[in-house]
Amino acid sequence: MDDRLWTRQLLAGRDFGKGDPIAAGMANYVYLLGDRQTRECVVVDPAWDIPGIRDAAAADGFTITGALVTHWHPDHVGGAMMGHDVQGLAALLEHAPCPIHVHGDDVEMVTLMTGLSRSDLRPVTSGQRVRVGDIEIECLHTPGHTQGSQCFRCGELLVSGDTLFLQGCGRTDLPGGDVEQMWHTLYERLLTLPRNLRLLPGHAYGIDDHDDWHTLDEVARTNPVLAAPDWNRFRRMFGA
Repeated sequence: MDDRLWTRQLLAGRDFGKGDPIAAGMANYVYLLGDRQTRECVVVDPAWDIPGIRDAAAADGFTITGALVTHWHPDHVGGAMMGHDVQGLAALLEHAPCPIHVHGDDVEMVTLMTGLSRSDLRPVTSGQRVRVGDIEIECLHTPGHTQGSQCFRCGELLVSGDTLFLQGCGRTDLPGGDVEQMWHTLYERLLTLPRNLRLLPGHAYGIDDHDDWHTLDEVARTNPVLAAPDWNRFRRMFGA
């Protein structure tokens, strides 16, 4: 399957959303995961510039046939943010109608942010698999940043959204965040995964080379939020 897996990492302000200083400042990553034979792909967290994302897929000969959502925040799904109207899932359905896979615990907030109806979304649960062509993508529920945050495991890749960055992890002081859930997610779920997985985070935070992919093992050894010796030390990092 790995020979068929095609991956493209797109950075806001560089690969799409060009000329948008807010998009560039947010430094969101969008990922395309596809099947080289069928030339179909899914897009992870489409936001900011839907035509630009669609054109990036088309430039490599791929068609977007599905979307995966890591969590409901508007810089990942679209909606109002800091007085800025962020393009997202609603625009995707206009340009490339396709199924949108969201963890069930985030469905309500996605509808509130985007104006979509529940019938526009396909709720998923942890362990459920989504297919694009012959490529299988596993959904992993990883709450902490939001109640329905999820990561996506595909081959040797782990798309982590805002659950885990190369340095640090997602905030737990926003609506739906929970520091204790984040502890369980990081230490009891992600750190039990194979350490050779390449981590693909939701933002280009804490790195100089945006295209330098790191393994979960490297991140586990260098990320301070993964170095807490116990729960009490971890929660003190977050002021809890």
